[in-house]
Amino acid sequence: MSNELIIEVSSTGERVALLKDKKLVELHHEGTSQEFLVGELYLGVVKKIKPELNAAFVDVGYEKDAFLHYHDLGPNIRSQIKLTRMGLQGGTNNGDLSEFVLEPETLKTGKISDVIKKGQQVLVQIIKEPISSKGPRLSMELTLAGKYFILVPFINHVSVSKKIDEKEERKRLKTLVTSLKLPNFGLICRTAGINKSAAELHRDLLDLYQRFNIAISKLKDAKQGALLMSESNRSQSVIRDLLSTSFDNIAVNDKKLYDDLKTYSATVSPQLEKVIRHFRQKENIFTHFGVDKQIRNLFGKTVALPSGAYLVIEHTEALHVIDVNSGGRQNREVSQDQYVLQVNTEAAEEIARQLRLRDMGGIIVIDFIDLKNPAYKRQLSETLYKAMEEDRARHTILPMSKFGLIQITRQRVRPETNIAVTEQCPMCHGTGQADSSMKFADEIENKIDYVFNSLKINNFELWLHPFLYAYFTKGIMSKRMKWFIKYKKWVTLKPVSDFHFGQIEFYDQNEDEIKFNQ
Repeated sequence: MSNELIIEVSSTGERVALLKDKKLVELHHEGTSQEFLVGELYLGVVKKIKPELNAAFVDVGYEKDAFLHYHDLGPNIRSQIKLTRMGLQGGTNNGDLSEFVLEPETLKTGKISDVIKKGQQVLVQIIKEPISSKGPRLSMELTLAGKYFILVPFINHVSVSKKIDEKEERKRLKTLVTSLKLPNFGLICRTAGINKSAAELHRDLLDLYQRFNIAISKLKDAKQGALLMSESNRSQSVIRDLLSTSFDNIAVNDKKLYDDLKTYSATVSPQLEKVIRHFRQKENIFTHFGVDKQIRNLFGKTVALPSGAYLVIEHTEALHVIDVNSGGRQNREVSQDQYVLQVNTEAAEEIARQLRLRDMGGIIVIDFIDLKNPAYKRQLSETLYKAMEEDRARHTILPMSKFGLIQITRQRVRPETNIAVTEQCPMCHGTGQADSSMKFADEIENKIDYVFNSLKINNFELWLHPFLYAYFTKGIMSKRMKWFIKYKKWVTLKPVSDFHFGQIEFYDQNEDEIKFNQ
């Protein structure tokens, strides 16, 4: 299976597309003014304590206060608060915890009002970006994600990712991680650490440790809402999270980002350096690799499947609903049940792709076509489980209900990717009904009469769609000729191919547009 990463940098931001066998499976976008990305550290101020929610609202500089729940404080919150206070007073050796005395852990059933107070300055991390009308969601249980490790301050525990199932490799990594561990720092080895040498793992650990040191050292001079540690740009974050993936091609259209990625990959994964290419052609990079075409076909309300079946994807405030439709093209060579299974299987694979592509989170309800055979139902569920294995977002898939529905909960940490592939009809304005052509022609004649008789403008141009131009000028006794007989003045018509059918504009002899009161 070939894997490609296509990165487009423009004035509006950065877009990253992940292709598997030329098929678009992930799309990430980061605007030039985008703020509050997952993983960033801020110095916030507690604005409100809500005992009934066992939560607090914290000002981190966003227009709406961020949400912090008691469960996101972490068991070592008292140690974190202690280090933050020392950092604000300049009395800490940055992030060195070798001589730091840990505070007792908090209870899982405690109250937030017993731990933090209104007006208190707190070190917080973004775990969910602002979505819709909600502010960011925060955690005070800090985690720093690197290439091979996740560094967790204030704990003394090491572990290896559960996705690494080879016993010998798990044993090797556990031994290495234990030997590299720093005092009062926990370490989690990621899947990208498979087969990496002790030197490579050590470099990643030192990089994470340095980032933590820098963040803590900034506390002394930090003001309310200060950003203490930022995430790398989206392309580097995607590469970091996909380090266990073997890439065949990484193309980027920006020279500076190309150089940055080359430098980054040289230290992270030297084999990646060979596949990073600078795209220099004048053609848009997303167009060249067929990404734009796939975006247009994949982001609508209706998504077509190769068999002729299709998905209908609806979004509400509470959940997402996906309906599977056969499209009425039954294969006569198989039974009804087998055909329904084929359509549902194809739909399950596409749904898994759509969830990653659109980054749909929260509750997703899928209405598959009814299956009567229990074995087919199990087969469909297994297909969906397997298709979702590559999804890095945490998710839970519930068994199929007796109504043929499958429910999925999927981690949501940033707004859903939503690209408009349709636009409102300028004639009906989304109602599905437009005025009759006769009424529209009458409106144009009324405006012509208004210009001649009320505005007293005798020389003007009427710009309109070519079809309307043909309608008004057709024949010897055309509509325009009748206007000339009626007003004793000639109406100059100008066909404009870019106009939609219902668009008309009037211009006087000074080429100024004539406006009409609505």
